Amino acid sequence: MKVGKLLSGKGKRTKVITVEPSASVATAANLLMQHTIGGLPVVRPEGPVLGIVSERDIVRAVHERPDALSELTAEDIMSRPAPICVIDDPLPELMAYMSRKRLRHLVVMSDDRVEGIVSVGDLVEYRIRELETETGVLRDYVIAQRARR
Repeated sequence: MKVGKLLSGKGKRTKVITVEPSASVATAANLLMQHTIGGLPVVRPEGPVLGIVSERDIVRAVHERPDALSELTAEDIMSRPAPICVIDDPLPELMAYMSRKRLRHLVVMSDDRVEGIVSVGDLVEYRIRELETETGVLRDYVIAQRARR
């Protein structure tokens, strides 16, 4: 399966919530909480993805600069460059890449446009569905073999 199919299966959850580079850390944290998401692409209205602000980035900022937190912006704390993938990437490759790089979110791009975000949770859900299908097929096979005896 490819990333595009996974995104289409997410339905209305595919709306990408982004944050502008000048937004405060509090604004970014509020967006993460309000939308129950773990990562926000940092995007200028007219430009490309600059980076991503994740929960981990906010925790790092709180730890490293607690006294300056109210002055920091999304651009100050974002991970850059944003980890990206494209709509035609196969999911097994993404799983390996995310595991190798210890990433929790990938911004999905198509023609320089943000199409969505793929999270570790999305990939776990995909893998569980895949394993359930395999289990069903194997169970049917075993039942059919027993019925032949």
